[in-house]
Amino acid sequence: MSTPQPQMQQQAAPDWQPAPGPSYTSPIPITRTHLGHAIASEWTKIKSVRSTIWTLGVFVLLVIGLGLLFAIIAASADMNLEGESPLNLGLFGVMLGSVCIITLGVLTTASEYGTGMIRTTMTACPSRGRVLAAKAIVFFVLAFTVTLVATALVAFLQVAILSDNNAADPTGGEWFKATVGVSLFLALFGLLSLLMGSLIRHSAGGITIMLGVFLAPLVIAIFMFAEALRDVQEFLLNYSIPSQLGVFYSAELGSAGPSGWDPLWIMLGLTAVAFAGTYLLLEKRDV
Repeated sequence: MSTPQPQMQQQAAPDWQPAPGPSYTSPIPITRTHLGHAIASEWTKIKSVRSTIWTLGVFVLLVIGLGLLFAIIAASADMNLEGESPLNLGLFGVMLGSVCIITLGVLTTASEYGTGMIRTTMTACPSRGRVLAAKAIVFFVLAFTVTLVATALVAFLQVAILSDNNAADPTGGEWFKATVGVSLFLALFGLLSLLMGSLIRHSAGGITIMLGVFLAPLVIAIFMFAEALRDVQEFLLNYSIPSQLGVFYSAELGSAGPSGWDPLWIMLGLTAVAFAGTYLLLEKRDV
């Protein structure tokens, strides 16, 4: 005969109570993050990497070095400028220096995807739009400032060197376009490269695409010999990046193309469209 088993009595869970005493308060103040924090973070990153120093250093060397070289050659050869502005000689250095701005712009975003740093960035600042805006602001201000200093310095030196070669004294508008205008244009073009780096997420690919945007239209137009392609050739010549840079130095490569401040508004529109597209894609993508 089996012995009946006693029924298990359910015991209530113990009621744990915190030990009596004062509650802990962290000495670190809690503040809501904002765009300024993201800008400070991006500034720390961009000034800490060697690529920034190298690319901007080569850029300044090209702009000032080539600008002075052409001015010295013109002065030593007693070239008669016949009333032309000496500021026009600054175009050559700016055109080559644009490659450095392209490179730095792409690396500002694409390099973080290559190293995996973007995960840390997005963890610290989950707002992707804020991260993109902070990168854009820091890069634009840095590129504009460096370009303005370099172009202004070479412009003053060119005017001083070529003062005895019948060169015309630049007007206020010519000074403004050859310094501030060019700096705004290059900073926007670099910002477009930054957005391309965020879209492609690959440094070499982004730089290659932007170099194609910079050089391909001009190279293609040069080799268009067919009469039927004359209109296409003119369009490519007028709206290529080198030609738009030339507008700021009164040295357009084509005819009936952008003039005055048109290149700046064109680049501003392209950058705004690219920024909107990059933001929308960034919100949908995984890191």
